[in-house]
Amino acid sequence: MPPLIVDLAYILVVASAVTIVFKRLRQPLVLGYIVAGFLAGPHMPYTPSVSSMEGIEEWSQIGVIFLMFTLGLEFSFKKIVRMGVKPILTALMVMCCMIGIGSMVATLFDWSSMDKIFLGGMLSMSSTTIIYKAFDDLGLRSKRFASGVISVLILEDILGILLMVMLSALAVSRSFQGTELVKSLLQLGFFLMLWFMLGIYFVPLLFKKARRYINRETLLVVSVGLCFLLAVSASKVGYSPAFGAFMMGSIMAETLEAESIESSVSSLRDLFGAVFFVSVGMMVEPSVLVAYWLPILVLTLAVLLGQMFFGSLSFFATGGNVQDAVRSGFSMVQIGEFAFIIAGLGQELGVTSQFLYPVVVAVSIITTFLTPYSIRLAPAAGTKAESLLSNRIQSFARHGSFLAVGRQKLSQKSTTLAWNNFIKAVVLQTAAYLTITIALFLFSIATILPLCQHVIGKSYGSVVCGAVCTILLSPCIRAIVIRKNRCNEVHFLRTTGRANTLLVGLALFVKAMLGLAIIYNVVQFFSPFRWVWNIVASVVLLGLIVVSRGVKYTSIRVERTFRQNLRLREQQATLNYGKKLRGKDLQIARVKVPAHSLWGGRSLAQLHFGKTDSVHVVAIIRAGHRINIPGGNHRIYPGDELEVVAGAEAIDVLRARSEQELKQPGENTQDSHSLSIIFIRLGESSPLIGHTLQDSDFRKRYNCMVLGVEDENGHLGTIQAKRQFRQDDIVWLVGEEADLSMLEMVI
Repeated sequence: MPPLIVDLAYILVVASAVTIVFKRLRQPLVLGYIVAGFLAGPHMPYTPSVSSMEGIEEWSQIGVIFLMFTLGLEFSFKKIVRMGVKPILTALMVMCCMIGIGSMVATLFDWSSMDKIFLGGMLSMSSTTIIYKAFDDLGLRSKRFASGVISVLILEDILGILLMVMLSALAVSRSFQGTELVKSLLQLGFFLMLWFMLGIYFVPLLFKKARRYINRETLLVVSVGLCFLLAVSASKVGYSPAFGAFMMGSIMAETLEAESIESSVSSLRDLFGAVFFVSVGMMVEPSVLVAYWLPILVLTLAVLLGQMFFGSLSFFATGGNVQDAVRSGFSMVQIGEFAFIIAGLGQELGVTSQFLYPVVVAVSIITTFLTPYSIRLAPAAGTKAESLLSNRIQSFARHGSFLAVGRQKLSQKSTTLAWNNFIKAVVLQTAAYLTITIALFLFSIATILPLCQHVIGKSYGSVVCGAVCTILLSPCIRAIVIRKNRCNEVHFLRTTGRANTLLVGLALFVKAMLGLAIIYNVVQFFSPFRWVWNIVASVVLLGLIVVSRGVKYTSIRVERTFRQNLRLREQQATLNYGKKLRGKDLQIARVKVPAHSLWGGRSLAQLHFGKTDSVHVVAIIRAGHRINIPGGNHRIYPGDELEVVAGAEAIDVLRARSEQELKQPGENTQDSHSLSIIFIRLGESSPLIGHTLQDSDFRKRYNCMVLGVEDENGHLGTIQAKRQFRQDDIVWLVGEEADLSMLEMVI
């Protein structure tokens, strides 16, 4: 029997026995796996040991891949993007603080400069897999703060990859070089965008074309195969395989098969994830704990107290309430797999001391042991912290004022909003198409060029390859040059003055020059002629690409397919949510809306129970009165009873959700329909000039209310219904932010 199989059998038997005991003691399974790893490891002399640690490490690597793959299935990039800038700022703040703490501890023990830098990197990132498993075991994954923690951890992993690249460059050059940092950022952004766009375009098409041939078994094989394909690809270009697995999970999260894939791979995740945590327990070495007890103790306290304080402070400063911020910070009190990778990198490069790796492993084990207890301690600590902070500070942070002071301004010029929208769209679109262009160009050089030169000779082969490459790139080049040239923002900016018109023309000219530069580089690479003729050929080719209807339709079709694939899961849920109840044992039940429910004041259309929970609300019972068959505009309030029709499982899920989605004490939750006040100065081109308030019909047309017009002394006076608007009038309005932003662009 191969030792690899014998070792796997042994650690699974030990893990099963220990975890049953821990389950009976109501302890997290993560702790049981770590204890099982210590008992089965080479450093425990009183029990049998595994024969090959290398084999166990290979099994554990598979476990990390499956854990990150399923994590991507639940937390796609679209969900992270929707959360905005909060998790990005939180991750940066936590990492910077912990890097500083690690460097200070290394300075305290007079370690070398490289030990300081690498130790700071090791302490800067919490363990995604350990926290994910702890949340799962403690039943906290559905809590509101848990999703924010996982988003920050994912961003830490992405930033950790960049940190590893920077540490490698720093170790080799022994100096900080800004060019290396920029190069690493561009390379990471290139692969992130390339993998995401290709995955979103091809993976849903694959499942769509082969749907009738895919059952549960083949779905498992296909999804795991794609997961490992991208994991291997990430490893080939110098990134972690776990990062590639997460990327594929986030891609598959946008497909219709996401839930089935997650159900299929859950057993594999649990099995190999257990092996990973067992392998962590095998790294516990008692002799290291004894020899370096003081550094281990200080580092453990630094990680615990640093994450508790700076982690909680970071979540609080980016707009969280005290309770959620403290629970988030107390959840991140450990270092994990990235610390091991960075420590191994330092040893491989020969720039860190030999003792650093075992010390970090010991700190990781201890902090992992303490993580569940820290999570359980968080509510009490949050209550204490809440009592120490004034209500003004709590309200200031809860409304995101630390982040969005600019958003609280009463006015924002419409031209600024139009420029922001235009620049954001152009930059994002150009970056996406430029990424595809570079990838296709490299693909042509690596595959098409050798084939053409082998078949028809070197000179003619280069020309043919250049023609094929230009044809492949033409839809992307046309999109870079033409897209967004006739959007609403451009039309609006051209009516706001000569300066904006010139700037818009300059932006369109830069786009055209970028497209020309791409074609010229392709022609210059493959053409045997002089650069003058290559410039002429590039200009001609650009003109043909712009006027070609075939290229235009191909570009539109490709972009439309990508957008449809990206929104496929949401569109399917919207179209077919009413059909989800077919074939189920329907029943009528009542669900009580708790006193502090987050549902209070929201309409049925906003809560969309039918889409998310497969539940239909057929009546609202309020103070003894019934509202039968309520419409989407009906709002529910605390104390209401909802009469719903659904299957038994869906009703149980809705009841559990109603008990979880509650306001925290002192929290004044605002929905997305909060009102804002702005003022607008009417320019000479405003369509309101010469019209009265009665003619304009603000309430019906713009969903906004006119508060009044400001006079020369800055006093706000009421406006008569028949008063005509004049140039330079300062009109004050109130409405929802989305309606006000649209109104600013119109008037």
